[in-house]
Amino acid sequence: MMKYISGEDVSQQSVKEFLDAKADQYNQPSFIEHDPISIPHRFTRRQDIEIMGFWAAVLAWGQRPVILKKANELIDLMDAAPYDFVRNHQESDLKRFLAFKHRTFNATDALYFLHFFHNYYQQHDSLEDAFAGDTVEQALINFHDRFCCDPFFPERTRKHIATPARNSSCKRLLMFLRWMVRQDNRGVDFGLWTRLQPHKLIMPIDVHVNRVARRLGLLNRPQTDWKAALELTETLRQFDSADPVRYDFALFGLGVDGEM
Repeated sequence: MMKYISGEDVSQQSVKEFLDAKADQYNQPSFIEHDPISIPHRFTRRQDIEIMGFWAAVLAWGQRPVILKKANELIDLMDAAPYDFVRNHQESDLKRFLAFKHRTFNATDALYFLHFFHNYYQQHDSLEDAFAGDTVEQALINFHDRFCCDPFFPERTRKHIATPARNSSCKRLLMFLRWMVRQDNRGVDFGLWTRLQPHKLIMPIDVHVNRVARRLGLLNRPQTDWKAALELTETLRQFDSADPVRYDFALFGLGVDGEM
């Protein structure tokens, strides 16, 4: 099929029809098993989904089997009950995290995440409150500033929490927002949050989405940064103004399966 849509003179309608079909193909429960979204899908309680969804998204770089292994290791370290653990753990329980590491994410980062979650959930029922803002850009900036303002914040941890204020593409946090906000009854995304609407979401651009989007002529900006995420999202809004980020399934699936 690709030979019909990769030429320079192919219409946007042809690309839209192709991506619609691919989004439908990949946006299925079968997508879950090998993707980081499988981690929050282990839970039913809202707070457990939020905590492990956020943590799985932050760890989501590298090979997917390794990401899943490390995220499941975190679940085991929290006695398979993340919300209960972050609220009620004792200081002695934290020793078990001293050996945790995933790429550049280490024990210092893990311990601060636990510290943040512990303090946050003493005052709030949902992590949604931390992503306040009328736009995704403002929500991410507000979350970054809140997450990093604690007196005990270790500066090394800042690199794990991206922000549009630094022109980062914010891929992992945008993926997390997709999980929390989109609701289409397909069984993949959770749709737990309602303050941000799906039409406001911004496309997460990982290596697969980046490659396929450029191959299809959907993204022209040379740098892969926040402005590129905005450009790609605006292009996809021409295909579906109510839910442009549903095409994440198509672009990612095409890339990871090697169809492009």
